[in-house]
Amino acid sequence: MRIGELSRRTGVSVPTIKFYVREGLLPAGRLTSPNQAAYEETHVRRLRLIRALIDVGGLSVAAVGEVIAAVDDHERPVHRLLGEAAERLVPRYGGESAVGEEGEGALVAARERVGELIREREWRCHPGSPAAEALAVALAALESVGHERFGEVLGAYADAAERVARADLEYVARHVAREELVESVAVGTVLGDALFGALRRLAQIDASSRLFGGGKERAE
Repeated sequence: MRIGELSRRTGVSVPTIKFYVREGLLPAGRLTSPNQAAYEETHVRRLRLIRALIDVGGLSVAAVGEVIAAVDDHERPVHRLLGEAAERLVPRYGGESAVGEEGEGALVAARERVGELIREREWRCHPGSPAAEALAVALAALESVGHERFGEVLGAYADAAERVARADLEYVARHVAREELVESVAVGTVLGDALFGALRRLAQIDASSRLFGGGKERAE
């Protein structure tokens, strides 16, 4: 296919496609004449991945380049590939700067609690990972606003997270191409968070009605 058709199929403008080629994110097309190139289905798949990482995942072009390099390294195990892609999608909260000087002690304690949780659950992840740090910052922030007892439900949250994670990875496992695997992680992590958040809100409304509503309530 010509670059115009590639643009139409992916919704990515021709100048943007050329930019991705110059940046090394997208392989150049096969030259068919001095000023014409042909593109394949692999280019369509790669463009979908790039757009998912940028538009959905919010990654910079430089970060996308790192993920693309991992995708193209076929000696890298799928587990490492998915882990590296997912880590770049976890928000960074700035550690100590996110909680201020007064919250530094709480953050240290929260990091220890997260490490204990990982060991208790026998999760195969590092307590210093971006996801673990994000959890520690969240726990420290809860303490800073007087809701440290919220940590009492951490086990219930972990139970739910394990079930959701299994569903996520079972979905990802149905994809074969490495580009599609990483795209699934990007879309599933960002939109999956939004999906789970919305479901949680709906469940909270129902639970609130049952616990505090004093009777049946029906949504209009």
